[in-house]
Amino acid sequence: AMLDPDRGLSLTIARVVQRLQGSSLHSQLERQARVSLHKPEIKLESLKEDIKDFLKTSGWEKKLQNAVYSELNVFPSPCHPAAPPEHIKEPLAYMRKAQGSWEKRILKSLNSMCTELNIPLAQKRPVNEQKELLNKWNEMGTDEPDLSLFRPVYAPKDFLEVLMNLRNPNYENGEQPSFRNHLGLIQVPLKVKDIPELKEDFSELGLNTGQLGIDDSAQVPPEFFENEHVRVGQKVLAEQDSAAAQQYVRQGCPTALRADLWALILNISNQPEDILYYEQLKSNVIQHDLLVDSLIYKDVKLTASNDDYYFVFEDYLYQVLLCFSRDTSVLEHFAYSSATPPKSYIRGKLGMEEYAVFYPPNVNYNSFILSVAPLCFLYHEPSKLYQIFREMYVRFFFRLHSISSHPSGIVSLCLLFETLLQTHLPQLFYHLREIGAQPLRISFKWMVRAFSGYLATDQLLLLWDRILGYNSLEILAVLAAAVFAFRAVNLMEVTSLAAAEAVLADLSTLKVMPLLQIFLFATIT
Repeated sequence: AMLDPDRGLSLTIARVVQRLQGSSLHSQLERQARVSLHKPEIKLESLKEDIKDFLKTSGWEKKLQNAVYSELNVFPSPCHPAAPPEHIKEPLAYMRKAQGSWEKRILKSLNSMCTELNIPLAQKRPVNEQKELLNKWNEMGTDEPDLSLFRPVYAPKDFLEVLMNLRNPNYENGEQPSFRNHLGLIQVPLKVKDIPELKEDFSELGLNTGQLGIDDSAQVPPEFFENEHVRVGQKVLAEQDSAAAQQYVRQGCPTALRADLWALILNISNQPEDILYYEQLKSNVIQHDLLVDSLIYKDVKLTASNDDYYFVFEDYLYQVLLCFSRDTSVLEHFAYSSATPPKSYIRGKLGMEEYAVFYPPNVNYNSFILSVAPLCFLYHEPSKLYQIFREMYVRFFFRLHSISSHPSGIVSLCLLFETLLQTHLPQLFYHLREIGAQPLRISFKWMVRAFSGYLATDQLLLLWDRILGYNSLEILAVLAAAVFAFRAVNLMEVTSLAAAEAVLADLSTLKVMPLLQIFLFATIT
């Protein structure tokens, strides 16, 4: 149900106020206002205005603006007040149902692993184990436990199979005329953008705009653009304005400013209470042993230690992911995610709420590891690294692991990718389809991991700049299509899925920005 704009606005304001009321920012603002009463410039007769002016000049108003901006970025626009809560999670019933059965399947897989290995989902660690873990917290990578019996809960291709089988029950086959000619693997009728719409959305990536990540722009000598861009970036940081930072990074982040700009956009300031919260999560890891700890361990060993870029961060990865698996504040995002957190109980305490352990919604840690690892290049302080990852997860990455109709959700990204290829490279699309190499079978893993582990790190960070800048994951699908366009000549010659995969096996030499620009702005539409 659509809301009239004024009603929608007042609902949004009410929700943001409610969310900020319990926050530490709220108590800090109150404290500042009380302190200001003792200042000579605050007069009783103009008390309200004077306090407002004081909060403005002392930088607190900016902090409040950033907090409001952050809320608006994360939470969806308000539904009709009469809409049931599950509609906020996901408006389409068949998507909610599919996500529900996928979660059941994951949980069943976890539970059967517990039964087979005779290990509980969660148990308290004996005191000597707690001490040992505390002592080696910063070098967990040196451990070599035998994890041969643990198996990944699912692989990307299992998830792709589920997405391929999605159908809208309101359409019997062939009843949707506009959709009937879609020949890809995704068979649900969601609205995705065409190139003219994408050009408009991503206008800052155009050929006449300066970009970091493009070496030979005809318009502006790159070094001139870079120096000027750095100067503007420093100004944006000095202003401490999240909205300005988000606009700025659409043209890319200078390496030296990236960590601070991303933190500003995500509104992460690493306050003492944030550090304390991280320490509490850490003590929870030390006290309780979860089955997922072994899965995380195994995945980090398999993923990071085999990756030339990421193996140096192995210890950070354990810390972040083990803490993440204990973080109940992540549960807040389930109000607007199609997922529902699975719950389990510490052995012997079934049904007693204080012994409930919420399981992280996605047990495919391999993708998680790849979304934490690039952040390790930017943040070296564990509690800050942790907060940045958590915020990236609840804003963006959770959408890559849950079934929904959201434009940044993995289903829409798959459909957008297939539609772009079928429309703009029809010959290539038909050729690959004919030889049994449906393009999505190759690109799915890139998108589900936001290209981490596939692109060179400097290129990956330039891509993620744009995810933050546009508050959208659609650029992943555009890049995936651009990669196929770039390798089209070689792909036209292959005759099997294996050969097509070989052509696209190594993306580490690709330059992201030229590929995106050529695909979006030089394709004849």
